[in-house]
Amino acid sequence: MSDEPSTISRREFTALSIAAGVAAATGASGATAAQMLDRDVQVTTAAGMCDAALIHPSGGSWPGVILFTDVFGLRPTMRDMAKRLAADGFTVLVPNPFYRTTKAPGLSTDIDFNNPADRAKIDTLRAPLTSDAVMQDAAAYVKFLDTQSSVNKKAKMGVFGYCMGGPMTLQAAASNPERIGAGASFHGGGLVTDKPDSPHLLVAKIKAQYYFGIAMNDDQRQPDAKTKLDEAFKTANLQAKIEVYDGCLHGWCVKDMPNAPGKPPIYNEAQAERAWGELVSLYKRAHV
Repeated sequence: MSDEPSTISRREFTALSIAAGVAAATGASGATAAQMLDRDVQVTTAAGMCDAALIHPSGGSWPGVILFTDVFGLRPTMRDMAKRLAADGFTVLVPNPFYRTTKAPGLSTDIDFNNPADRAKIDTLRAPLTSDAVMQDAAAYVKFLDTQSSVNKKAKMGVFGYCMGGPMTLQAAASNPERIGAGASFHGGGLVTDKPDSPHLLVAKIKAQYYFGIAMNDDQRQPDAKTKLDEAFKTANLQAKIEVYDGCLHGWCVKDMPNAPGKPPIYNEAQAERAWGELVSLYKRAHV
């Protein structure tokens, strides 16, 4: 045992202070995604019982967040993303969007979008997901989160989604304007349509700040969508950051996104990390 006095240098003290500050800032005491509590839960909705994952740090209460999945549903990849966010000090609910029809995940990532039989499976699962149905579901998810001891009821909630989950964030924010303070959509599909229930028309009902990350090929297919989104948020006097990710394909944020034979990989790690940074920054700006 050393006879050196039990003291620390100024440099060591500074390092420890910084580390403590970082832990406080994350809200999760420096816990990693692997240390998050991850359990299966059932959420009562107007349509029945929705199977979901609830993920949060151990001890304490945290702002609630809802993750709306892409078409491949609630699966390990989405749970991992929820764990990563939870490690920053959030309680994250990941619902099975297809609970009316099947248990999670609902679809395999091996599905062939060019196969009529596979397309029919997708259509069957998505058919019940009308705008009204998603809004009713979102209200149930918010109510469920507010009953959890791991959720800070005084903090605003956040939502984020991928692909078909992108427009669901707008539907959720519109149905829960007093609770949802921030939303993010990454390679969202169908954000702007020519139908009377187009998600972008709901912006007038929300009170949330937003971030939209748009895939290059989505922008090429619908170049005016970003303009209409921007106009909707400006009209509502709400903050929204809208960016097109050059060189990124629809689905670039999700690690297990299947690749077409002979085509370049869809997942883009560097740009996915950029998108993740925007999500975390948004929640900090909005005080979620």
